[in-house]
This record gives sequence, structure tokens and C-alpha cells, in this order.
Amino acid sequence: MTGELIVPRDAPQDLIRAAGGIVMREHVAGRIEIACIYREARGDWTFPKGKLDPGETFEEAALREVREETGMHCSIVRFVGTTNYTHRKGRPKIVAYYLMQVDQGEFSPNDEVDELEWLALETVAGHLTWDRDQELFAVALSMPELRALAS
Repeated sequence: MTGELIVPRDAPQDLIRAAGGIVMREHVAGRIEIACIYREARGDWTFPKGKLDPGETFEEAALREVREETGMHCSIVRFVGTTNYTHRKGRPKIVAYYLMQVDQGEFSPNDEVDELEWLALETVAGHLTWDRDQELFAVALSMPELRALAS
């Protein structure tokens, strides 16, 4: 796997630590698709993510949150990057994202996620609600691991 993300010691005490995945699968004729989730409670299209449990690494949390929100068991391909923003309750938040490959599983709507759509690479950015997710996906698209699969 990849190295663990380290949050600086002088990070704010109330910093929310979270992790998630840019989940990909190979579809018909080798075409790569990316999972985008819709959360009706937030009215947004995004990538699966969630807060770290006590003692959990960012990688462990990313795999767990993706499994809980999408029903998919995945493998981490590589670290993509982080997003940083102020949570809706006013606290700072950092989310570490990993590019993931689906190993098995199937989506069913649940308490957190109402829909999941598999999208072609060229349509993902336009589907995402948040600029920070669009910027993160642009980073993922530039990675050799995703470009190699996409060609």
C-alpha cells in the first residue's frame, strides 16, 4: 500500500479528519468508469468519504467508508491528494483521497447514500457538485495509473 498521511502536530485541535475514495472499475470493452454518489440530505454529487474512527489510519478509514457507503470492497491503487475546507458546522476539515479499484460488491441505497452512478472519465467533473472534488479529480486524471487504464 501507500505511505500514511501525516497531519502536522500544530493542526487545529478541532480538525475533522476524514478519508475517501475515487473508485474506479473497468467496464465494457475496457472502458474505465468512476463512482459518484448522490446524498439527498446534502443535495450533492461527490465521492464516498467519511470521518476516521479513533485509532484508524486514513487508508483504513477510506476503505471502510467506501465499503459502508457503496457496498464495494476495494483495493487502494495510490494516494491522490487532500481537500481542505470548513465543515458546515464551522470546524476545519481535511479529507485524504485514494484512487481505488473495485474488487467486489454491489451498491444498495443506504442511510448516507441515495444513488451511485458509474460515469465515463470525461463526464465525472461535470457531474460533481463541489469545485474541490472537481480539482481533486483533475489531479487523479493526471496520474499514470489512471491514464494507463484509460488508454
